[in-house]
Amino acid sequence: MAISPTETRFFDSFDGVPIAWREMGEADARPLVLIHGYFSTAQVNWIKYGHAAAIAARGFRVIMPDLRGHGESGRPHDAAAYPPDALMRDGLALIARLGVTDYDLGGYSLGARTAVRMLANGATPRRVALTGMGLTGIVSTAGRGGYFRHVLTNLGSFERGSAEWLTEAFLKTTGGDAQALLRVLETFVDTPLDQLGTITRPVLVACGVDDDDNGSAEELAAALPDGHYRELPGNHMSAVTKRELGEVIANFLVG
Repeated sequence: MAISPTETRFFDSFDGVPIAWREMGEADARPLVLIHGYFSTAQVNWIKYGHAAAIAARGFRVIMPDLRGHGESGRPHDAAAYPPDALMRDGLALIARLGVTDYDLGGYSLGARTAVRMLANGATPRRVALTGMGLTGIVSTAGRGGYFRHVLTNLGSFERGSAEWLTEAFLKTTGGDAQALLRVLETFVDTPLDQLGTITRPVLVACGVDDDDNGSAEELAAALPDGHYRELPGNHMSAVTKRELGEVIANFLVG
């Protein structure tokens, strides 16, 4: 397999919803499952700015799903398709579908939260990279979920240049389905602080220096027995566009 991304592939998840994924890197390289953030896609989060290519060049098979309700994955509007922890179950289903047992795991923002939920429910990666995420976004998901609910139910009403307006603009660039994304909010599940203390695998926590959207990344790293904090340039949105994101992930995984 060449370094360039494969065509989109699909599988039916635990409840039959189709989940899309793409890969980059050599087929026999070490697997790394990378999960994108809310409103985003694998293409925007990992491929567009070169992060997947940079990581693949370091000897990884980068596996990038589109979350349920996002991108090329199924976007059902029925509430029954969005039970609590559905994204976690999709992630575990993808790993089972691929048949990988020795792999690494990472995510950005909602992708990082999904990775934590996978760890809390039996995932056994060698190393983990949590990016664009802080402690509050893991232990108390309601606050950030409330912000997005406000945006999605008031589209077109925000003052130009406001945080909400910028969030809506990003939604438009990714072609997001507002109704499906509202349903995704129902899947959020908190991970208690004491449960974080049981995650003993090496975990990178990397976040933009100006990113406090999900609380403190340093506090998240400190809550993990083997957490390692790294600072990235930018805020929650701009850190994704910086080459340092892919470099920090790759350096940690090969370290």
